[in-house]
Amino acid sequence: MFQSQSTKGMLALAAMTLITGTTASLETCESGTVFSCSSSSETPTCCFNSPGGALLMTQFWDTSPSTGPDDSWTIHGLWPDNCDGTYEASCDSKRAYTNITAILKEQDRSDLVDYMDDYWVDINGDNEDFWSHEWSKHGTCINTIEPSCYSGYTAQEEVGDFFQKTVDLFKNLDTYKALSAAGITPSTSKTYTLAQIQKALTGLHGASVYLGCSSSKLNQVWYFYNVKGNAIDGTYKAVDTLTTSGCPKTGIKYVPK
Repeated sequence: MFQSQSTKGMLALAAMTLITGTTASLETCESGTVFSCSSSSETPTCCFNSPGGALLMTQFWDTSPSTGPDDSWTIHGLWPDNCDGTYEASCDSKRAYTNITAILKEQDRSDLVDYMDDYWVDINGDNEDFWSHEWSKHGTCINTIEPSCYSGYTAQEEVGDFFQKTVDLFKNLDTYKALSAAGITPSTSKTYTLAQIQKALTGLHGASVYLGCSSSKLNQVWYFYNVKGNAIDGTYKAVDTLTTSGCPKTGIKYVPK
């Protein structure tokens, strides 16, 4: 994928800017549906994400303690944003489930659980608590996957869809490989500029990203999308970050796990 700058750019636009999926039971959306965040006059429906119209695929680079494989970033979550950097949180206490593993296994998604145990990892070692937090805080605020949007709804069906979609987006955004292809590799001595890192990940995503740092150490990236249709099988379009990066312009450390 990362053969040259021009090839990389074309592939980013072709493969990353528009991402689609399939699901059988969510409401079918008309082809004329507009992208989220494109109109403040659109009424929230099962085919229009609102108020959380922007969806963020967020990732961690945890090093103290380390989480996940040494050559991969890990999943933080999939977050709805109100198209302006603000967001709703914990929108439905009745669906704040704390048994995510059991729900996914009941849906025959054991392979998904295994993948999440490797790549969606809690810094304190409690993956189940982390997953429950991400679902209850963010997943319950995505209006296009509310139970009423399903035909023939099965209890907690939207939970499996949410986690599967988050993982699918993550697999299409290999932050580690994109940085490595640009010569940005974990090091105890090298430092990088914000512009270098931004360029590499903009090339991957097709739009600018949010970069987060702690004590000048790179540890977060957020990829922003607008969506046409519902959050599961709608069309995802990469859009620029809505949040100013929290890293210095120079001297950024990207330390090894």
